[in-house]
Amino acid sequence: MTDYRRLRVALLGAGAVGSQVASLLRRHGDELADRAGAHLELVGIAVRNPDAPRETDLPRELFTTDAEQLITGADIVIELMGGIEPARAHLLHAINSGADVVTANKALLATHGPEIFEAADQVGAQVYYEAAAAGAIPIIRPLRDSLAGDRVQRIMGIVNGTTNYILDRMDSEGAEFADVLADAQRLGYAEADPTADIEGFDAAQKAAILASLAFHTTVPLDAVHREGITGVDKAMMDAARHAGYVIKLLAVCERLTESSEVRSTSSGVSRYASAPLLDNRTAYRDAISVRVYPALVRRDHPLASVRGANNAVFVQAEAAGNLMFYGAGAGGVQTASAVLGDVVSAARRHIAGGVGVGESTRANLPILPIDAVTTRYQITLEVDDQPGVLATVAGILSDGEVSIATVEQTVRSEPVPGNGGAGAEPASDTVARLVIGTHKAREANLSATVDRLAASGVVERVVSVLRVEGD
Repeated sequence: MTDYRRLRVALLGAGAVGSQVASLLRRHGDELADRAGAHLELVGIAVRNPDAPRETDLPRELFTTDAEQLITGADIVIELMGGIEPARAHLLHAINSGADVVTANKALLATHGPEIFEAADQVGAQVYYEAAAAGAIPIIRPLRDSLAGDRVQRIMGIVNGTTNYILDRMDSEGAEFADVLADAQRLGYAEADPTADIEGFDAAQKAAILASLAFHTTVPLDAVHREGITGVDKAMMDAARHAGYVIKLLAVCERLTESSEVRSTSSGVSRYASAPLLDNRTAYRDAISVRVYPALVRRDHPLASVRGANNAVFVQAEAAGNLMFYGAGAGGVQTASAVLGDVVSAARRHIAGGVGVGESTRANLPILPIDAVTTRYQITLEVDDQPGVLATVAGILSDGEVSIATVEQTVRSEPVPGNGGAGAEPASDTVARLVIGTHKAREANLSATVDRLAASGVVERVVSVLRVEGD
Protein backbone atom coordinates (compact mmCIF):
# COMPACT_ATOMS: atom_id res chain seq x y z
CA MET A 1 0.00 0.00 0.00
CA THR A 2 1.26 3.47 -0.87
CA ASP A 3 2.50 5.40 2.16
CA TYR A 4 0.26 8.45 1.79
CA ARG A 5 0.15 11.44 4.08
CA ARG A 6 -2.81 11.36 6.47
CA LEU A 7 -5.40 14.15 6.55
CA ARG A 8 -7.77 14.45 9.49
CA VAL A 9 -11.44 14.81 8.46
CA ALA A 10 -14.08 16.07 10.92
CA LEU A 11 -17.77 15.61 10.10
CA LEU A 12 -20.49 17.83 11.58
CA GLY A 13 -23.89 16.16 11.36
CA ALA A 14 -24.95 12.56 10.72
CA GLY A 15 -28.37 12.84 9.12
CA ALA A 16 -29.38 11.32 5.80
CA VAL A 17 -26.40 12.85 3.97
CA GLY A 18 -23.87 12.89 6.82
CA SER A 19 -24.28 9.22 7.68
CA GLN A 20 -23.79 8.27 4.02
CA VAL A 21 -20.67 10.43 3.78
CA ALA A 22 -19.21 8.77 6.88
CA SER A 23 -20.04 5.29 5.61
CA LEU A 24 -18.54 5.92 2.16
CA LEU A 25 -15.39 7.47 3.64
CA ARG A 26 -14.83 4.33 5.70
CA ARG A 27 -15.86 1.83 3.03
CA HIS A 28 -13.88 3.34 0.14
CA GLY A 29 -10.97 4.82 2.09
CA ASP A 30 -8.18 3.14 0.08
CA GLU A 31 -9.73 4.04 -3.26
CA LEU A 32 -10.28 7.65 -2.20
CA ALA A 33 -6.68 7.80 -0.97
CA ASP A 34 -5.45 6.81 -4.44
CA ARG A 35 -7.54 9.59 -5.98
CA ALA A 36 -6.68 12.25 -3.44
CA GLY A 37 -3.05 11.37 -2.78
CA ALA A 38 -3.73 11.26 0.95
CA HIS A 39 -5.40 8.98 3.47
CA LEU A 40 -8.65 10.59 4.60
CA GLU A 41 -9.02 9.70 8.27
CA LEU A 42 -12.48 10.32 9.70
CA VAL A 43 -11.53 11.40 13.22
CA GLY A 44 -15.03 12.09 14.55
CA ILE A 45 -18.65 13.02 13.93
CA ALA A 46 -20.26 15.83 15.91
CA VAL A 47 -23.97 15.29 16.66
CA ARG A 48 -26.51 16.40 19.22
CA ASN A 49 -27.34 12.84 20.31
CA PRO A 50 -24.68 10.15 19.80
CA ASP A 51 -27.20 7.39 20.58
CA ALA A 52 -29.84 8.40 18.02
CA PRO A 53 -30.62 5.80 15.31
CA ARG A 54 -28.66 6.28 12.07
CA GLU A 55 -29.24 5.18 8.49
CA THR A 56 -25.83 3.46 8.43
CA ASP A 57 -23.90 1.38 10.94
CA LEU A 58 -21.10 3.54 12.35
CA PRO A 59 -18.86 2.93 15.40
CA ARG A 60 -20.19 4.59 18.54
CA GLU A 61 -16.72 5.89 19.43
CA LEU A 62 -16.72 8.19 16.40
CA PHE A 63 -19.55 10.30 17.80
CA THR A 64 -19.13 13.35 19.99
CA THR A 65 -21.19 16.30 21.13
CA ASP A 66 -18.11 18.56 21.28
CA ALA A 67 -17.95 20.05 17.79
CA GLU A 68 -15.45 22.74 18.75
CA GLN A 69 -12.93 20.22 20.05
CA LEU A 70 -13.40 18.01 17.00
CA ILE A 71 -12.78 20.91 14.62
CA THR A 72 -9.53 21.88 16.32
CA GLY A 73 -6.71 20.09 14.56
CA ALA A 74 -8.79 18.89 11.59
CA ASP A 75 -7.45 19.42 8.06
CA ILE A 76 -10.88 19.20 6.39
CA VAL A 77 -14.21 19.95 8.08
CA ILE A 78 -17.44 18.73 6.46
CA GLU A 79 -20.52 20.65 7.64
CA LEU A 80 -23.81 18.81 7.04
CA MET A 81 -25.77 20.09 10.02
CA GLY A 82 -28.01 22.46 8.07
CA GLY A 83 -29.51 25.69 9.35
CA ILE A 84 -27.68 28.91 10.16
CA GLU A 85 -26.43 28.50 13.74
CA PRO A 86 -24.35 26.84 15.04
CA ALA A 87 -23.26 25.85 11.50
CA ARG A 88 -22.01 29.37 10.73
CA ALA A 89 -19.97 29.58 13.94
CA HIS A 90 -18.49 26.12 13.36
CA LEU A 91 -17.46 26.91 9.78
CA LEU A 92 -15.79 30.16 10.81
CA HIS A 93 -13.99 28.34 13.62
CA ALA A 94 -12.80 25.66 11.18
CA ILE A 95 -11.54 28.26 8.68
CA ASN A 96 -9.73 30.23 11.36
CA SER A 97 -8.18 26.98 12.60
CA GLY A 98 -6.59 26.43 9.19
CA ALA A 99 -8.98 23.82 7.80
CA ASP A 100 -10.60 23.74 4.40
CA VAL A 101 -14.37 23.33 4.66
CA VAL A 102 -16.96 21.41 2.68
CA THR A 103 -20.64 22.26 3.08
CA ALA A 104 -24.00 21.46 1.50
CA ASN A 105 -25.70 24.23 3.47
CA LYS A 106 -27.54 26.36 0.90
CA ALA A 107 -29.35 28.45 3.51
CA LEU A 108 -26.08 29.39 5.18
CA LEU A 109 -24.30 30.28 1.94
CA ALA A 110 -27.26 32.26 0.61
CA THR A 111 -27.38 34.41 3.76
CA HIS A 112 -23.78 34.46 5.05
CA GLY A 113 -21.75 33.42 2.01
CA PRO A 114 -19.76 36.67 1.69
CA GLU A 115 -18.74 36.50 5.36
CA ILE A 116 -17.60 32.88 5.06
CA PHE A 117 -15.73 33.43 1.78
CA GLU A 118 -14.04 36.53 3.16
CA ALA A 119 -12.89 34.61 6.23
CA ALA A 120 -11.43 31.90 3.98
CA ASP A 121 -9.66 34.50 1.82
CA GLN A 122 -8.06 36.07 4.89
CA VAL A 123 -6.31 32.83 5.88
CA GLY A 124 -5.89 31.22 2.45
CA ALA A 125 -8.42 28.46 3.09
CA GLN A 126 -10.92 27.05 0.58
CA VAL A 127 -14.69 26.64 0.77
CA TYR A 128 -16.23 23.80 -1.27
CA TYR A 129 -20.00 23.58 -1.79
CA GLU A 130 -20.86 21.50 -4.84
CA ALA A 131 -23.78 19.85 -3.01
CA ALA A 132 -25.39 23.16 -1.99
CA ALA A 133 -27.21 24.00 -5.22
CA ALA A 134 -28.51 20.88 -6.94
CA GLY A 135 -27.64 17.76 -4.96
CA ALA A 136 -25.60 15.31 -6.99
CA ILE A 137 -25.60 17.45 -10.15
CA PRO A 138 -22.14 18.93 -10.83
CA ILE A 139 -23.02 22.57 -11.48
CA ILE A 140 -20.87 24.61 -9.05
CA ARG A 141 -17.50 23.71 -10.60
CA PRO A 142 -18.69 24.24 -14.19
CA LEU A 143 -19.93 27.73 -13.30
CA ARG A 144 -16.97 28.64 -11.09
CA ASP A 145 -14.18 27.13 -13.19
CA SER A 146 -15.14 25.76 -16.62
CA LEU A 147 -17.23 28.79 -17.65
CA ALA A 148 -15.07 31.42 -15.89
CA GLY A 149 -13.74 32.61 -19.25
CA ASP A 150 -17.18 32.81 -20.86
CA ARG A 151 -20.12 35.16 -20.37
CA VAL A 152 -23.08 33.31 -18.92
CA GLN A 153 -26.23 34.95 -20.26
CA ARG A 154 -28.93 32.93 -18.56
CA ILE A 155 -29.58 30.07 -16.17
CA MET A 156 -32.93 28.34 -15.91
CA GLY A 157 -33.06 25.64 -13.29
CA ILE A 158 -35.43 23.15 -11.73
CA VAL A 159 -33.60 23.05 -8.43
CA ASN A 160 -36.21 21.72 -6.00
CA GLY A 161 -37.18 18.08 -6.29
CA THR A 162 -40.27 18.30 -4.09
CA THR A 163 -42.01 20.90 -6.23
CA ASN A 164 -41.02 19.17 -9.46
CA TYR A 165 -42.50 15.91 -8.16
CA ILE A 166 -45.75 17.69 -7.29
CA LEU A 167 -46.05 19.61 -10.57
CA ASP A 168 -45.06 16.59 -12.65
CA ARG A 169 -47.80 14.43 -11.15
CA MET A 170 -50.36 17.21 -11.45
CA ASP A 171 -49.45 17.47 -15.15
CA SER A 172 -49.22 13.78 -16.01
CA GLU A 173 -52.09 12.46 -13.86
CA GLY A 174 -54.42 15.43 -13.55
CA ALA A 175 -54.06 15.19 -9.78
CA GLU A 176 -54.88 17.97 -7.33
CA PHE A 177 -52.13 19.87 -5.49
CA ALA A 178 -53.19 18.87 -1.97
CA ASP A 179 -53.39 15.17 -2.86
CA VAL A 180 -49.93 15.06 -4.45
CA LEU A 181 -48.38 17.05 -1.58
CA ALA A 182 -49.75 14.49 0.87
CA ASP A 183 -48.20 11.70 -1.23
CA ALA A 184 -44.88 13.56 -1.36
CA GLN A 185 -44.86 13.83 2.43
CA ARG A 186 -45.67 10.14 2.83
CA LEU A 187 -42.86 9.18 0.43
CA GLY A 188 -40.33 11.45 2.14
CA TYR A 189 -39.98 13.92 -0.74
CA ALA A 190 -41.60 16.69 1.33
CA GLU A 191 -41.12 17.62 4.97
CA ALA A 192 -43.97 17.63 7.48
CA ASP A 193 -43.77 21.42 7.10
CA PRO A 194 -43.26 21.81 3.34
CA THR A 195 -43.15 25.62 3.37
CA ALA A 196 -39.49 25.93 2.35
CA ASP A 197 -40.16 23.88 -0.77
CA ILE A 198 -43.65 24.82 -1.96
CA GLU A 199 -43.25 28.55 -1.23
CA GLY A 200 -39.96 28.71 -3.17
CA PHE A 201 -37.57 29.51 -0.30
CA ASP A 202 -35.30 26.54 -1.01
CA ALA A 203 -35.14 27.35 -4.73
CA ALA A 204 -34.45 31.03 -3.99
CA GLN A 205 -31.43 30.12 -1.85
CA LYS A 206 -30.03 28.00 -4.66
CA ALA A 207 -30.76 30.72 -7.22
CA ALA A 208 -28.74 33.21 -5.15
CA ILE A 209 -25.77 30.82 -5.11
CA LEU A 210 -25.94 30.05 -8.84
CA ALA A 211 -26.33 33.70 -9.84
CA SER A 212 -23.41 34.77 -7.65
CA LEU A 213 -21.18 32.26 -9.45
CA ALA A 214 -22.49 32.83 -12.96
CA PHE A 215 -22.31 36.62 -12.88
CA HIS A 216 -19.35 37.07 -10.48
CA THR A 217 -21.53 39.25 -8.28
CA THR A 218 -22.68 38.82 -4.69
CA VAL A 219 -26.43 38.21 -4.81
CA PRO A 220 -28.11 38.61 -1.41
CA LEU A 221 -31.10 36.42 -0.74
CA ASP A 222 -33.46 39.36 -0.35
CA ALA A 223 -32.66 40.41 -3.94
CA VAL A 224 -34.21 37.20 -5.28
CA HIS A 225 -37.85 37.56 -6.33
CA ARG A 226 -39.72 34.53 -4.98
CA GLU A 227 -43.10 32.94 -5.66
CA GLY A 228 -44.22 29.42 -4.75
CA ILE A 229 -46.54 26.86 -6.32
CA THR A 230 -49.46 26.86 -3.86
CA GLY A 231 -51.59 28.82 -6.34
CA VAL A 232 -51.16 26.28 -9.13
CA ASP A 233 -54.31 24.20 -9.57
CA LYS A 234 -55.67 21.55 -11.92
CA ALA A 235 -57.38 24.11 -14.18
CA MET A 236 -54.08 25.94 -14.71
CA MET A 237 -52.38 22.63 -15.52
CA ASP A 238 -55.10 21.75 -18.01
CA ALA A 239 -54.83 25.15 -19.71
CA ALA A 240 -51.04 24.84 -19.90
CA ARG A 241 -51.26 21.35 -21.40
CA HIS A 242 -53.83 22.49 -23.95
CA ALA A 243 -51.54 25.34 -25.03
CA GLY A 244 -48.51 23.03 -25.39
CA TYR A 245 -46.80 23.95 -22.12
CA VAL A 246 -45.90 22.40 -18.79
CA ILE A 247 -45.69 24.34 -15.51
CA LYS A 248 -42.36 24.15 -13.66
CA LEU A 249 -41.01 26.01 -10.65
CA LEU A 250 -38.00 27.72 -12.20
CA ALA A 251 -35.01 29.54 -10.79
CA VAL A 252 -34.11 32.10 -13.47
CA CYS A 253 -30.82 33.98 -13.32
CA GLU A 254 -30.44 36.34 -16.26
CA ARG A 255 -28.01 38.93 -17.58
CA LEU A 256 -29.93 42.00 -18.74
CA THR A 257 -29.09 45.38 -20.20
CA GLU A 258 -30.03 48.17 -17.84
CA SER A 259 -30.71 51.60 -19.33
CA SER A 260 -30.57 54.74 -17.23
CA GLU A 261 -30.84 58.44 -17.84
CA VAL A 262 -27.41 60.04 -18.13
CA ARG A 263 -26.78 62.65 -15.47
CA SER A 264 -24.02 65.06 -16.47
CA THR A 265 -21.57 66.27 -13.85
CA SER A 266 -19.88 69.62 -13.78
CA SER A 267 -17.07 68.12 -15.85
CA GLY A 268 -19.55 66.89 -18.43
CA VAL A 269 -18.81 63.20 -17.72
CA SER A 270 -21.67 60.74 -17.32
CA ARG A 271 -21.97 58.85 -14.05
CA TYR A 272 -21.85 55.80 -16.36
CA ALA A 273 -18.69 57.02 -18.08
CA SER A 274 -17.40 53.49 -18.65
CA ALA A 275 -20.60 52.36 -20.37
CA PRO A 276 -21.10 52.78 -24.13
CA LEU A 277 -23.44 55.65 -24.92
CA LEU A 278 -25.93 54.82 -27.65
CA ASP A 279 -27.54 58.26 -27.80
CA ASN A 280 -27.40 61.58 -25.99
CA ARG A 281 -29.74 60.58 -23.17
CA THR A 282 -29.33 56.94 -22.26
CA ALA A 283 -26.46 54.81 -20.94
CA TYR A 284 -26.46 51.03 -21.04
CA ARG A 285 -24.66 48.53 -18.84
CA ASP A 286 -25.01 44.94 -17.78
CA ALA A 287 -27.33 44.12 -14.91
CA ILE A 288 -28.84 40.91 -13.61
CA SER A 289 -32.21 39.57 -12.56
CA VAL A 290 -32.67 36.62 -10.19
CA ARG A 291 -36.12 35.18 -9.62
CA VAL A 292 -38.06 32.05 -8.68
CA TYR A 293 -41.63 31.39 -9.79
CA PRO A 294 -43.89 28.84 -11.48
CA ALA A 295 -43.60 29.36 -15.22
CA LEU A 296 -44.82 27.89 -18.49
CA VAL A 297 -42.18 25.92 -20.41
CA ARG A 298 -42.81 24.62 -23.92
CA ARG A 299 -43.07 20.83 -24.02
CA ASP A 300 -40.21 20.56 -26.52
CA HIS A 301 -37.80 22.39 -24.18
CA PRO A 302 -35.29 20.12 -22.37
CA LEU A 303 -36.53 21.28 -18.96
CA ALA A 304 -40.07 20.14 -19.76
CA SER A 305 -38.96 16.50 -19.75
CA VAL A 306 -37.50 16.61 -16.22
CA ARG A 307 -39.70 14.18 -14.31
CA GLY A 308 -40.33 13.22 -10.71
CA ALA A 309 -38.02 14.60 -8.04
CA ASN A 310 -35.12 15.16 -10.43
CA ASN A 311 -33.38 18.49 -10.93
CA ALA A 312 -31.92 20.11 -14.04
CA VAL A 313 -30.04 23.30 -14.77
CA PHE A 314 -30.04 24.78 -18.28
CA VAL A 315 -27.18 27.23 -18.90
CA GLN A 316 -26.88 29.60 -21.86
CA ALA A 317 -23.39 31.02 -22.37
CA GLU A 318 -22.15 33.41 -25.03
CA ALA A 319 -19.40 31.16 -26.42
CA ALA A 320 -20.24 27.68 -25.08
CA GLY A 321 -23.88 27.90 -26.14
CA ASN A 322 -26.56 25.82 -24.43
CA LEU A 323 -25.54 23.37 -21.68
CA MET A 324 -27.77 21.03 -19.68
CA PHE A 325 -27.02 19.47 -16.28
CA TYR A 326 -29.48 16.81 -15.13
CA GLY A 327 -29.77 14.34 -12.27
CA ALA A 328 -30.85 13.67 -8.71
CA GLY A 329 -31.29 16.91 -6.82
CA ALA A 330 -31.55 15.30 -3.40
CA GLY A 331 -31.16 12.01 -1.55
CA GLY A 332 -28.64 10.92 1.04
CA VAL A 333 -26.26 8.83 -1.04
CA GLN A 334 -26.64 11.02 -4.15
CA THR A 335 -25.76 14.21 -2.29
CA ALA A 336 -22.96 12.37 -0.48
CA SER A 337 -21.37 11.80 -3.91
CA ALA A 338 -21.03 15.56 -4.44
CA VAL A 339 -19.74 16.07 -0.89
CA LEU A 340 -17.04 13.42 -1.31
CA GLY A 341 -15.99 14.98 -4.61
CA ASP A 342 -15.35 18.19 -2.68
CA VAL A 343 -13.45 16.27 0.01
CA VAL A 344 -11.13 14.76 -2.61
CA SER A 345 -10.56 18.23 -4.11
CA ALA A 346 -9.76 19.63 -0.67
CA ALA A 347 -7.29 16.81 -0.02
CA ARG A 348 -5.54 17.40 -3.34
CA ARG A 349 -5.19 21.10 -2.48
CA HIS A 350 -3.66 20.24 0.89
CA ILE A 351 -1.12 17.97 -0.78
CA ALA A 352 -0.26 20.54 -3.47
CA GLY A 353 -0.03 23.39 -0.95
CA GLY A 354 -0.64 27.06 -1.55
CA VAL A 355 -3.56 29.31 -0.71
CA GLY A 356 -7.14 28.64 -1.64
CA VAL A 357 -8.79 30.21 -4.67
CA GLY A 358 -11.17 32.97 -3.62
CA GLU A 359 -14.66 33.50 -4.96
CA SER A 360 -14.89 35.76 -8.01
CA THR A 361 -17.53 38.34 -7.09
CA ARG A 362 -15.80 41.47 -8.29
CA ALA A 363 -18.11 42.28 -11.19
CA ASN A 364 -20.58 44.00 -8.83
CA LEU A 365 -23.36 44.03 -11.41
CA PRO A 366 -26.54 45.82 -10.31
CA ILE A 367 -29.46 43.54 -9.46
CA LEU A 368 -32.71 44.68 -11.01
CA PRO A 369 -36.15 44.24 -9.42
CA ILE A 370 -38.76 41.98 -10.97
CA ASP A 371 -40.47 45.03 -12.55
CA ALA A 372 -37.56 45.37 -15.00
CA VAL A 373 -37.96 41.85 -16.44
CA THR A 374 -39.35 41.42 -19.95
CA THR A 375 -41.00 38.13 -20.91
CA ARG A 376 -44.20 36.64 -22.33
CA TYR A 377 -47.26 35.91 -20.20
CA GLN A 378 -50.40 33.83 -20.10
CA ILE A 379 -53.29 35.65 -18.40
CA THR A 380 -56.45 33.74 -17.50
CA LEU A 381 -59.58 35.80 -16.78
CA GLU A 382 -63.20 35.05 -15.96
CA VAL A 383 -65.54 37.60 -17.56
CA ASP A 384 -69.25 38.01 -18.22
CA ASP A 385 -70.26 36.45 -21.53
CA GLN A 386 -71.52 39.73 -22.96
CA PRO A 387 -70.93 41.55 -26.26
CA GLY A 388 -68.01 43.99 -26.17
CA VAL A 389 -66.19 42.40 -23.22
CA LEU A 390 -63.33 41.07 -25.29
CA ALA A 391 -62.90 44.45 -26.97
CA THR A 392 -62.77 46.16 -23.56
CA VAL A 393 -60.17 43.68 -22.31
CA ALA A 394 -58.10 44.14 -25.46
CA GLY A 395 -58.27 47.92 -25.05
CA ILE A 396 -57.01 47.77 -21.47
CA LEU A 397 -54.12 45.54 -22.51
CA SER A 398 -53.24 47.84 -25.40
CA ASP A 399 -53.33 50.93 -23.17
CA GLY A 400 -50.91 49.15 -20.82
CA GLU A 401 -48.48 48.38 -23.68
CA VAL A 402 -49.23 44.65 -23.45
CA SER A 403 -49.73 43.12 -26.89
CA ILE A 404 -52.02 40.12 -27.40
CA ALA A 405 -50.57 37.13 -29.24
CA THR A 406 -53.35 34.55 -28.75
CA VAL A 407 -56.83 34.40 -27.21
CA GLU A 408 -58.88 31.33 -26.36
CA GLN A 409 -62.39 31.56 -24.94
CA THR A 410 -64.52 28.91 -23.24
CA VAL A 411 -68.02 29.45 -21.85
CA ARG A 412 -69.81 27.68 -19.00
CA SER A 413 -73.11 28.18 -17.20
CA GLU A 414 -73.31 28.85 -13.48
CA PRO A 415 -76.54 28.66 -11.41
CA VAL A 416 -77.84 31.87 -9.88
CA PRO A 417 -78.63 31.28 -6.15
CA GLY A 418 -82.21 31.99 -5.06
CA ASN A 419 -83.73 32.27 -8.55
CA GLY A 420 -86.45 30.09 -10.05
CA GLY A 421 -89.75 29.18 -8.38
CA ALA A 422 -90.96 25.75 -7.29
CA GLY A 423 -90.74 23.31 -10.16
CA ALA A 424 -89.00 25.85 -12.41
CA GLU A 425 -85.61 25.39 -14.01
CA PRO A 426 -82.94 27.22 -11.98
CA ALA A 427 -81.71 30.42 -13.55
CA SER A 428 -78.08 30.60 -14.66
CA ASP A 429 -75.47 33.06 -15.86
CA THR A 430 -72.90 32.30 -18.50
CA VAL A 431 -69.29 32.98 -17.58
CA ALA A 432 -66.54 33.13 -20.18
CA ARG A 433 -62.97 32.19 -19.43
CA LEU A 434 -60.34 33.99 -21.50
CA VAL A 435 -56.84 32.57 -21.79
CA ILE A 436 -54.69 35.33 -23.27
CA GLY A 437 -51.15 34.80 -24.46
CA THR A 438 -49.07 37.96 -24.78
CA HIS A 439 -46.06 39.04 -26.75
CA LYS A 440 -43.07 40.11 -24.68
CA ALA A 441 -43.96 42.78 -22.16
CA ARG A 442 -42.27 44.50 -19.27
CA GLU A 443 -43.27 43.12 -15.88
CA ALA A 444 -44.12 46.57 -14.52
CA ASN A 445 -46.51 47.21 -17.42
CA LEU A 446 -48.07 43.76 -17.13
CA SER A 447 -48.62 44.06 -13.37
CA ALA A 448 -50.26 47.47 -13.66
CA THR A 449 -52.43 46.27 -16.54
CA VAL A 450 -53.65 43.22 -14.61
CA ASP A 451 -54.63 45.53 -11.74
CA ARG A 452 -56.64 47.64 -14.19
CA LEU A 453 -58.31 44.55 -15.61
CA ALA A 454 -59.30 43.40 -12.12
CA ALA A 455 -60.88 46.79 -11.41
CA SER A 456 -62.49 47.25 -14.82
CA GLY A 457 -65.97 45.92 -14.08
CA VAL A 458 -65.94 43.49 -17.02
CA VAL A 459 -63.57 41.03 -15.35
CA GLU A 460 -65.10 38.91 -12.62
CA ARG A 461 -61.83 37.30 -11.57
CA VAL A 462 -58.17 37.22 -12.53
CA VAL A 463 -57.64 33.46 -12.36
CA SER A 464 -53.90 33.38 -12.92
CA VAL A 465 -50.93 35.12 -14.45
CA LEU A 466 -48.08 32.85 -15.54
CA ARG A 467 -44.81 33.86 -17.15
CA VAL A 468 -43.51 31.99 -20.18
CA GLU A 469 -39.81 31.03 -20.07
CA GLY A 470 -37.45 29.22 -22.39
CA ASP A 471 -38.86 30.33 -25.76
